[in-house]
Amino acid sequence: MSHDFKKFRMSWRLKLDNMTPNEKATQLFAEGYNCSQSLLASRAGQFGLSAENALKVSAAFGGGLGRQGEVCGAVSGALMVIGLAHGQTTPQQKEAKEHTYQLTRRFIAEFTNRKGSIQCRDLLGCRLDTPEGLQQAQEQSLFKTVCPQLVAEASQILDEILNEN
Repeated sequence: MSHDFKKFRMSWRLKLDNMTPNEKATQLFAEGYNCSQSLLASRAGQFGLSAENALKVSAAFGGGLGRQGEVCGAVSGALMVIGLAHGQTTPQQKEAKEHTYQLTRRFIAEFTNRKGSIQCRDLLGCRLDTPEGLQQAQEQSLFKTVCPQLVAEASQILDEILNEN
């Protein structure tokens, strides 16, 4: 790893350390990480997950699962955080499993209530899995207008759920 990259990484980390998780999520998205990465990485350290591993594990979920327009990546990232906070780690932890599923359903219901859907293609109004749909999203600046709002909303709902449980 080059000295310049190490220096950049250290200053980036210090900057993020002074932000709330919601600010981190929106900042990460603004810097070019996808919606799922932004949600998971904004809270990874709270659960002993490195930022690097959080960014890697959530990389495939942007654009509704690899630009397939399925579940919004912000939703996927938030659900990963719920799993980190409450998920079971052994088959015997049935209460943890059920609690995680309950929180998952609650998150989805609240996100749907506020945004109308959890499906990326519905939220953006176009399909990212076609060249035409991707071009439409870029021409309409959806990644700069709609997606940051979805990241912020998912992060806010996540905070509400985590602070209550």
